[in-house]
Amino acid sequence: MKESSTSSPPPSDRIELMNTFVQIVEAGSLSAAATQMRTTQPTVSRRLQALEKQLGVRLLRRSTHALKLTEDGERCFSRAKDLLADWQAFEAELRGDGEPEGTLRVMVPHAFGQELLVKPLADYVRRYPRVSVDWLLNDRQPDFIGDGVDCAIHVGEVSDPGVVAIKLAEVPRIVVAAPSVLPAGKPRPRHASELGSLPWLALRTYYRTELTLTRTRDGEQCRIPMRPRVSTDSLYALKSAAVMGLGACVGSTWLLGEEIAAGRLVQLTSDWQAAPLPCYLIYPYARLHPPKLRRFVETVRGGWGDGATA
Repeated sequence: MKESSTSSPPPSDRIELMNTFVQIVEAGSLSAAATQMRTTQPTVSRRLQALEKQLGVRLLRRSTHALKLTEDGERCFSRAKDLLADWQAFEAELRGDGEPEGTLRVMVPHAFGQELLVKPLADYVRRYPRVSVDWLLNDRQPDFIGDGVDCAIHVGEVSDPGVVAIKLAEVPRIVVAAPSVLPAGKPRPRHASELGSLPWLALRTYYRTELTLTRTRDGEQCRIPMRPRVSTDSLYALKSAAVMGLGACVGSTWLLGEEIAAGRLVQLTSDWQAAPLPCYLIYPYARLHPPKLRRFVETVRGGWGDGATA
């Protein structure tokens, strides 16, 4: 029986049509898309017309010099990219190889992205040469759609129910100060309650006007109110200000260890610590995730250890 002219194209053809449409939009013209796809401009034009006919909407307005998406075209472009990515991930999943390729966009807090996670990043890039990484340093909560990122490193508890959160580590935090901050001729503070009289620096992301410390041996807690001389959202700025003797602070052990070893900072009330901060790798829920993301998750977990201490 002869196939009706109104029948839908098979799924493989629909994917080809959507891919052609995406290529046209990203290339900026039919001729440029044809060159990239190694086909002819009339072929690209026919595919676009076929997709518009299949969907029953106009996707592009064409003039002599430019292409412009219609309102329907804008919605179709966004969905088509998602569908193509899902299809590629689905194929890779079924093949079982899942060779990562493309660009992975990762948002990482400044201090972690410049020091602690550089080795797992290097391991990932060396292991998967077909992937390039946009390593975006930013301390704020990611907007996965607005920022266009695939995943992020997040320090602190995760409250967003729409993301997958894989715990990577616990980040211990200690109290430190430059020797010049301590009162001359007096013994170093031993109980957390003695810290309130010192000048303080605040890390706005985690504490601003008060701090709670816990004694490690028995769990006793002590609340320390403060009026910070300097407040910052940067771990590096906090460390530098502390080294310059502007005040005491609480910071990550891994970041302050070198300064303590060199004598530029001293740890105060070593029996008392701020609650450790959990560190997570987060990314949006999806039915399928591309190999580049799955392999990055594996690399970071392996490089840092499952639930290890940073």
